[in-house]
Amino acid sequence: MSLPGRVEIVEVGLRDGLQSEPEFVPTETKAAILNELIAAGVRQIEATSFVSPRAVPQLSDAVALLEQVNKRAGVVLSALAPNRRGVERALTSRADEVVVFLSATESHNQKNLNRPVEQSLRDIEDVAALLQGHAIGRKGAIAVAFGCPFEGDVDIAVLKTIVAQFARLDFDSVTLGDTTGMATPRLVRRTVDALRADFPGMKFSLHFHNTRGLGLVNVVEGLHAGVTCFESSLGGLGGCPFAPGATGNVCTEDLVNLLHEMGIDTGIDLPALIQAARHFERVMKRSLPGQVMKAGPRLALHDYAGAVAAVG
Repeated sequence: MSLPGRVEIVEVGLRDGLQSEPEFVPTETKAAILNELIAAGVRQIEATSFVSPRAVPQLSDAVALLEQVNKRAGVVLSALAPNRRGVERALTSRADEVVVFLSATESHNQKNLNRPVEQSLRDIEDVAALLQGHAIGRKGAIAVAFGCPFEGDVDIAVLKTIVAQFARLDFDSVTLGDTTGMATPRLVRRTVDALRADFPGMKFSLHFHNTRGLGLVNVVEGLHAGVTCFESSLGGLGGCPFAPGATGNVCTEDLVNLLHEMGIDTGIDLPALIQAARHFERVMKRSLPGQVMKAGPRLALHDYAGAVAAVG
């Protein structure tokens, strides 16, 4: 299959990246980075989550953060909402889209949402009824879609059941989350092909983690499978707090660099994105996994006279 000419990037660093960080990042700092992302051309941003402030203090400023965004035409600000209360709060905010999620396995859903999958499926129906008549986008997300750290491989039939629920309730799209980095190119192709065949009208996006170094490889396989929307995190920050050994998300600037080198447009200014990533790294006060922000784009040339030379 030929590669797409354009790909959509959904930036999740301010939500997925920050959610496990113990030191609270001031709202004004988050807003500054968010506005840098928008200025760099990022048009889809999962900015925050309407979870319990006690459970995730880092995201307790969701409403205030969305109020400080310099919105531009075409920018979609998403907010994760784990339950009815979260969706109610999202509807009173400046969020353009609500993301409703569950896990594909019982064990991870219990760790993540403290309830069985069947209950989460009923909750989605309740949320869909609540969203009726509201001009807000609705996205579904499935965690551990490519493998669970507690149960192993996920039966494709389980994914089809969950996607069917989202489709029946008129959700706009579904994200398949590789929450703990268990995806492989072969598994990505098999999963995407099966779901697109059964749900041709559903838009799918892919969310990979780089836990085992296969993040960008899986992106390329997703492209060949026909997917044109990918989620990633600025600087590669993030990881699942409910899964042992899960490391960061695919890095946004690394992903954009890859796509541009493949001749695929993203609408994002890579040098500006790199500057935002470096700002994010300074905020986090440690080195982040992103590589392109350290090395620069492929054709970022260096001063010859100032380069170290071999001795002798």
